[in-house]
Amino acid sequence: MISVAEATGLIHQHLYRPAKERIKIEHTEGRVLAEPIKADRDLPPFDRVAMDGVAIQYRSYEEGWRAFKIEGIQPAGQPRLTLKDPNNCIEAMTGAMLPIGCDTVIPYENLEVSREIAKMKVEALEKGQSIHPRAQDAKRLDILLNPGRLITTAEISMFASVGWLEAEVYAFPKVAVISTGDELVGVHDKPLPHQIRRSNSHALQAALTTLRCPSDIFHLTDHYNTMEKELQKIFINHEIIIITGGVSKGKFDLVPEVLKSIGVEQHFHQVSQKPGKPFWFGSSKKQIVFALPGNPVSTFLCFYRYIKPWILQSNGIEKPFESAVLGEDFTFKTDLTYFLQVKIKNESGKLMAYPIQGGGSGDFANLLNVDGFIELAGGKNNFKAGEAFPYIPFR
Repeated sequence: MISVAEATGLIHQHLYRPAKERIKIEHTEGRVLAEPIKADRDLPPFDRVAMDGVAIQYRSYEEGWRAFKIEGIQPAGQPRLTLKDPNNCIEAMTGAMLPIGCDTVIPYENLEVSREIAKMKVEALEKGQSIHPRAQDAKRLDILLNPGRLITTAEISMFASVGWLEAEVYAFPKVAVISTGDELVGVHDKPLPHQIRRSNSHALQAALTTLRCPSDIFHLTDHYNTMEKELQKIFINHEIIIITGGVSKGKFDLVPEVLKSIGVEQHFHQVSQKPGKPFWFGSSKKQIVFALPGNPVSTFLCFYRYIKPWILQSNGIEKPFESAVLGEDFTFKTDLTYFLQVKIKNESGKLMAYPIQGGGSGDFANLLNVDGFIELAGGKNNFKAGEAFPYIPFR
């Protein structure tokens, strides 16, 4: 049995290396960027007027001028005008090129404009105000976005602004989510008294969907030859395998043995934690395999504590766990790392975690009342209110 830290380290030594694909920028939202995005020209590409008003030469203000004759109008999207008389002004609209001979913009709200004269209503004026200087944001060929960035609408806007019609992103892995157990029936089936409906696989598929990671669902019965044959088929078309159930010490917990028979190397089996102690992890030449305990709370914990961060890091996204402050004293008498189910409240800017006691790792209904887990390290039994611990959210 290994520690939580050792399990994490081994998992992150076996990152998935996704392929890359080029897609239109309108389809990139939620994907992960796989190439650097560079500016095709200075940003902004010219001295840009930042507020509607009049553009002047600051020296005229220094010389005492407070009223300026308007020579013309500089709209956005039009070539630059030139100020002919340094004591005059040109009306300039937001987004327009700053007229030649001007270096300061006075907003309309600080002016009285009548009969082609713009008169200042305030005395204070700073040179260069209300101007977005050329190349202030970036110079031509500067890297604007690096690989490993999660793409949102802001990134898509940047793609468009620098002329990128397509972007290279990491391709989706082919994921199989597999439930095991003769006691499980389909969602639409009517279970007999000794049966229950499959839920873990649907929860895992939904969690993967939030990461924009599509998956296929399968179910295997607790029969060695059938499990071995079906897993071999699944391995042909899938690179990441997530199995729930069949990894504990029971006579029908066949998953570790079957995985070994088809060439999957075990990296660890059993982690010093509760829930989720029977957690199994291994790999073959082409597959990464996570085999999770079948109890729903264990499945939830293992996915959000180990698999989700692994998927993110495989795509170059580093996302450390947040911290939450324990809201009340808690005692746990074991040397295992304990993942405590908690309800989170924001109190004066702090995430406060309040324990929610459940009925054990099989009590999936209790998950409806909690927001995530806090990680309480082994070797300590008493945890005091006010202490901060790593927080693993699943909402």
